[in-house]
Amino acid sequence: MNNVIVTIALLLAISTPALGFVPKIPCGRPSQAIKKVRVSARSSALSSTTTPVASEEKIIGGVFVNEEAALAASTFAIKPPELIELAKNALRLGAGTEDPTILASDFEFCAPVVGPIGKQEYVDALKNFDLLGSFPDMNNRFHNIRVDPFEHDRVWWSTRATATHTGSLFGKEPSNKKIELPPQTNSFKFNEDGKIKEVTVGYVLDRRQGNTGGLGGAFGYFYGVGQPLPIPECQPYKKSYRFRFLTFLGSLAPKKKEE
Repeated sequence: MNNVIVTIALLLAISTPALGFVPKIPCGRPSQAIKKVRVSARSSALSSTTTPVASEEKIIGGVFVNEEAALAASTFAIKPPELIELAKNALRLGAGTEDPTILASDFEFCAPVVGPIGKQEYVDALKNFDLLGSFPDMNNRFHNIRVDPFEHDRVWWSTRATATHTGSLFGKEPSNKKIELPPQTNSFKFNEDGKIKEVTVGYVLDRRQGNTGGLGGAFGYFYGVGQPLPIPECQPYKKSYRFRFLTFLGSLAPKKKEE
């Protein structure tokens, strides 16, 4: 029984709504889709005007990075405008669930708890669970899609998902609860052929936001409707006894100084 629970937990953890449950759209051959994206993005980049960039401003603890200059210095085969379009297209295709050919042969998936796992295991897991059936109005609100100024082959994107539990989940009746997950950051890392070689998802930016106990990915949905898996990873963060003890000792230090 324990093995079954662990297996289910792993499958559901990687069935994150940020990837596996985006709207399905008709698409042509993957190579054609990538070519269209590249041509469109390249035309847009060529038509844009080049503006002078300011130097980096030094502040306490570092500098404000000149992102425009950093991206302009990219030597990666695919330039930032094209990468952003490839990332958007990948989201339209369910990040591989609708068309696994957009994933590289050496693809890896990695979330805060699960991974890294390979291409076939990832695709099979996403196809074996339909979270959208339990939350038909799911809206991940994809935003802030941008190329990393330091890793020029990586595109970051964020989500702030909302949903209503109007479908059955694990055989239980809908609760009609409205849930809001905390903001999460995710990424695609591409190879020079325009295929995804790495996906990272479900990294919560602020666990105090939303009403899912600070949990992201599928775990947030389960906890939000009162059906968390019986594992620590599917529960809100809780300080360890040792950390609480250290915090307690730290709180005594100022009092001793005052005495």
